[in-house]
Amino acid sequence: MNRYRYGAYDDGPDPLAPPYDAGRAVDELGDRVLDGSGVQDALRDLLQRGADGVRGLDDLLRKVMQRRRSLERSGRMDGMLEQAREMLDRAVELERQALFPDPSDDARFREAQLDALPDQTARAVRELAEYDWRSPEARQAFEDLKDMLRRDVLDQQFRGMKQALQSQPGSAERQALKDMMADLNQLLEKHARGEDTQDDFEQFMDKHGQFFPERPENIEQLLDQLARQAAAMQRMLESMSPEQRQELMELMEEALGELDLASEMQRLTDNLRAARPDLPWSGQQRLRGDQPLGLGDATEALADLADLDALAEQLSQDYPGSSLEDVDEEAVARALGRQSVDDLRRLQEIQRELERQGYLTRKGGEVELTAKAIRRIGQTALRRVFASLESGARGDHDVRDAGSAGELTGTTREWRFGDEQPLDVVRTVSNSVRRRMIEPDSPLLRPEDFEIRETERRTRAAVVLLVDQSFSMVMNDTWRTAKTTAMALHALATTQFPLDAVEIIAFANLARRIAPHELPDLDANQVQGTNLQHALMLAGRFLDKHPDAEPVVLVVTDGEPTAHLDRDGEWWFSWPPGPETIELTLAEVDKMTRRGVPLSFFRLGDEPRLARFLDDVARRNGGRVLAPEGDRLGDYVVSDYLKRRQGRRRSA
Repeated sequence: MNRYRYGAYDDGPDPLAPPYDAGRAVDELGDRVLDGSGVQDALRDLLQRGADGVRGLDDLLRKVMQRRRSLERSGRMDGMLEQAREMLDRAVELERQALFPDPSDDARFREAQLDALPDQTARAVRELAEYDWRSPEARQAFEDLKDMLRRDVLDQQFRGMKQALQSQPGSAERQALKDMMADLNQLLEKHARGEDTQDDFEQFMDKHGQFFPERPENIEQLLDQLARQAAAMQRMLESMSPEQRQELMELMEEALGELDLASEMQRLTDNLRAARPDLPWSGQQRLRGDQPLGLGDATEALADLADLDALAEQLSQDYPGSSLEDVDEEAVARALGRQSVDDLRRLQEIQRELERQGYLTRKGGEVELTAKAIRRIGQTALRRVFASLESGARGDHDVRDAGSAGELTGTTREWRFGDEQPLDVVRTVSNSVRRRMIEPDSPLLRPEDFEIRETERRTRAAVVLLVDQSFSMVMNDTWRTAKTTAMALHALATTQFPLDAVEIIAFANLARRIAPHELPDLDANQVQGTNLQHALMLAGRFLDKHPDAEPVVLVVTDGEPTAHLDRDGEWWFSWPPGPETIELTLAEVDKMTRRGVPLSFFRLGDEPRLARFLDDVARRNGGRVLAPEGDRLGDYVVSDYLKRRQGRRRSA
């Protein structure tokens, strides 16, 4: 009988887990947007901190930095120099012990040769290359030194070469190395010329695969592996003191000269640098540990440090056009393990689900919120305002009435993205049944099946919110609340009162209409000036387009007018406000008065000049001035909107 064992699934994220709730992620994005972040920054912050039990990029980045610090303490770069010196001293000492009992002049001459050896290890090795060793033990120790140098020098470029050269290479092994190096350089040079090298690569691996235990699958992987090591070697040389660098280079030349590979190795370095110029071929990196490392191990440690630095940059997402898809999963697996790859994939799923479910879209590499997401964030802003309404003491603010959505016309039409009219369930199901009679294997419902019940579109109110966007709004810490209020008002008008016409106008040195999709990323202007004249001018034009609607004009500002448009259409700034600025602004106020539009001003701050100006304007226009505290602005604006839209007769 077959036996089965059951256990926890550990090969990636749970495949049976429910899909990620993108709506909750949008709510978290909305909280950050309403607290003053832009959309891109809010998304980055969400992914960095994580969400819904998913560890964020900050956690992964923290583990990368811990791994980096551990690697820096793993050893010292000069380990090969130290080991070579110790092995050389041992060989010389063994030779001296063999010469000491011999009274001959030849023994004294040999001792003099040993005494005259250079202090530099590489030069001493070079002079002893032709020395006729008297002691067999000393001769073997010197051969072990040369063998170690050959293995370490090749291992720094070809990982795993130590295993391929465990014993001293004979003529056949040396020729195999030379053939491999020559064939490798020819392959890389052919690839650099743009020729097709797939067959050549496969033949190369069939012939020389024993030198490449990592078994690259194509020439690009081979280039990545070799260039990574070569670049790390160059950085290690730059990180050493001049004396250490000279000593190491001479030892390497000595080892490669023994194998007759010096020219081929330099040719390989040139080919790799030309193929991967984007790698960090220069710069200093330090290993601060106590354990001496061989040349190959030290080079690999520096290569790992460079990989960790690149991974840290990817995880930081601080560069233009950054995306989680840029993060190298293989690098994450190598550095942090499989569990961290699962965390990364969950974060990628959040971003993909936000796009798949229609909350985010990409334009020109930048992330933007869709209308669907903006509506949801607007509802978040509205909940904040209603929370303030419920906790406030400004009277009854019952807004449960959804308002008039228009009379049903009796007709239906196909649903389109963004429609909010009621769904015609009977027509929708009928469409699905008819379609599945023709296509039995098709999904139960498709978007084209849905139909909505059309309503008569009649405007009830024309609402204009004028929001001061001048730099003082940031200085006085009122901009964040003003933006939240704008989003809340837009959400209330478009959902609770879908027949109302709504316009958001921001004004600083100039005024401009703000489209709904701009609201989440809307920021204060860095230019001085409060051009209320231009804002009222645009508001009047909007109201004139809706003559049958109940006009509602709400103005949020923290400063008196300091800018206006001159006769040529150019803006003019003056502080304190000049007579012409005041005159032109009051002219627009008078136009609103003649239209029969009372203005509601929401004064932020307690600047006396602003208070006197707005009080005078209110008396002149028949409107009113409210002075909410910063966190109660939304309460006041929404309440005033609800009252004003009922009509002047009902408000009287």
